[in-house]
Amino acid sequence: MDVNTQRSAAEPVVVLDGVRKRYEMGTTVEALAQVSLELERGSFTAVMGPSGSGKSTLLNLVGALDTPTSGHVSLDGRDLGATTERERAAIRGERVGFVFQTFNLMPRLTALENVELPLVFQEWGRAERRERATDLLESVGLGDRLDHRPAELSGGQRQRVGIARALAPEPSLLLADEPTGNVDTATGDRIMGRLQAVHEAGRTILLVTHERRIAEYADRIVHLRDGLIEEVEEL
Repeated sequence: MDVNTQRSAAEPVVVLDGVRKRYEMGTTVEALAQVSLELERGSFTAVMGPSGSGKSTLLNLVGALDTPTSGHVSLDGRDLGATTERERAAIRGERVGFVFQTFNLMPRLTALENVELPLVFQEWGRAERRERATDLLESVGLGDRLDHRPAELSGGQRQRVGIARALAPEPSLLLADEPTGNVDTATGDRIMGRLQAVHEAGRTILLVTHERRIAEYADRIVHLRDGLIEEVEEL
């Protein structure tokens, strides 16, 4: 079976069908216009495009942070546009992991406590969440930094804590928003190596980046321009 046949047979985690997103900002801004896209289970997709092309809007819709003006976005078969804000919050907590450009770690918490945090909200037991967080930090090479706070870590180490935190609740989808934007090139490559390992372990990843070099870690690149998919490039 060739790769394209495997892709078509794979189960989609995310389906966008004719999605439009408009914002009223004194005038109507159409951030996405009639976008259709599938993210298959276990795939690694990068999204590229100039500023204002709709990358962040796409990520927010897929991550249940926003709903479309028209069209449908489904995650694991559930139409996100038909959910309440409370239901979307639960979906974000259970099914989506976020890796942010600015890390978004709690400054007063240790690396271990930061990774445990999403599990606290899911009411995991203390011993279970400590074991899970420790295993994840060890898996990203930070087993010797469990008790360090963010200010005591380098940018690359903070981003790896962010990756571990995103993976803590075992999400079906990992969203990465410019995860190498605040680190140097060598550190960025190490971070992408970690994300690649996560993908090879079976996770579905959607990555937004401005850098072609970073996008090439993915299986395919979706090129956005003016709210439209300009090209889907298989790698």
